[in-house]
Amino acid sequence: MMMTYGMFVFGLDTAPYQELQRQTQWRHAAQNRIGARPVRQFMGPGDDTIVLTGTLLPQFTGGQQKLDELRDMADEGAAWPLIEGTGYYYGLFVIDSLNERKTHQMRDGAAQRIQFDLTLVAVDEDRPDRLGELNSPQNRAMLGLTQ
Repeated sequence: MMMTYGMFVFGLDTAPYQELQRQTQWRHAAQNRIGARPVRQFMGPGDDTIVLTGTLLPQFTGGQQKLDELRDMADEGAAWPLIEGTGYYYGLFVIDSLNERKTHQMRDGAAQRIQFDLTLVAVDEDRPDRLGELNSPQNRAMLGLTQ
């Protein structure tokens, strides 16, 4: 296991990512002054964004269905914990976007290579109403449980 996002497991046989990019921002409000640089006031943390970039080879790893599972999770609009395989806890994140590129098509149009970029954005943990439900239809389907 490389990482988990809620019930979704990133691994070599599901959706391996080759790169993790993290950008953390802080907010500083500026007040303009005459003849001097603006004064800045620290307003608190800004966005914390993680982008996972990977390549799926459907003959060896997960295929389109794994990206569809992520889309289903994004459709819920819920926040899920992001935990690295080392045990490092990043926090609660929502899916902001998922981009995919398909190449090396076979005769029937099936791609032999699917590249993806998954953008996750952190949300504050003091909002329990944003947490995903383990008993949602999407998660039950991911676990192989019937309705």
